[in-house]
Amino acid sequence: MLQVTSSLTIPHRFCGPPSSGNGGWTAGALAAHLGPVGDPGTAPVRVMLRKPPPLDTALDVVVDPATGNPTAAATLGDVLVATASPAPDVVEVEPVDADVARAAEASFVGLTSHPFPGCFSCGPEREPGDGLRIFPGRVDDDSRGQVRVAATWTPADDVDGATTWAALDCVGGWSGDLTERPMVLGSMTARVPALPRAGEEHVLVGGARGIDGRRVHTASTLYDSTGRVVAAAEHVWFTIDPKDFS
Repeated sequence: MLQVTSSLTIPHRFCGPPSSGNGGWTAGALAAHLGPVGDPGTAPVRVMLRKPPPLDTALDVVVDPATGNPTAAATLGDVLVATASPAPDVVEVEPVDADVARAAEASFVGLTSHPFPGCFSCGPEREPGDGLRIFPGRVDDDSRGQVRVAATWTPADDVDGATTWAALDCVGGWSGDLTERPMVLGSMTARVPALPRAGEEHVLVGGARGIDGRRVHTASTLYDSTGRVVAAAEHVWFTIDPKDFS
């Protein structure tokens, strides 16, 4: 029988909706239990969010080190909150120039209409140095005809794996239009072979990947100042009524 190996607490600072954890930060924090983030040899990890991650509450984490297929699960009592496991590689979103991404931020629709304005990743109500304040605006359609959004991001000195996952999170959601279609993260698969460098301007690009009923599929990629891919992710979102997450 597997035993609890550690715990995971999501501080209120890392909220998405007001009463639950930012999906990307939560996913990154759980994924770290499967191996060091930023290690070039670390395989992509998929995190499934089964319940809204509670804030300021210790979750039990159980890791199954099964050879070739380690998994981790976060639970609150008998309730399964999230699972993490190795996954196939993710598809990258085509890059845009930093100047284009910087200009796109002015058209970020979340500045005037945002389902969760206090979100750690993209909330305009967060102060600089508290939230990430990543404001992706539409730039164009990619070569596949899918909507593409972009923003710049300069990581702070305390950037870590969970923060990098959070940065990759909402930029995908805004390519699926969070204003017209409010959503929360259902699953996220990320490859983070290197942590972004603190103090360096990076570019985040999000791309729409299709809609299947309540499910919205998106992707995101983080580029450094030289155009090198730092990390990439794919997401599955579920449309919701924001009042249910207040």
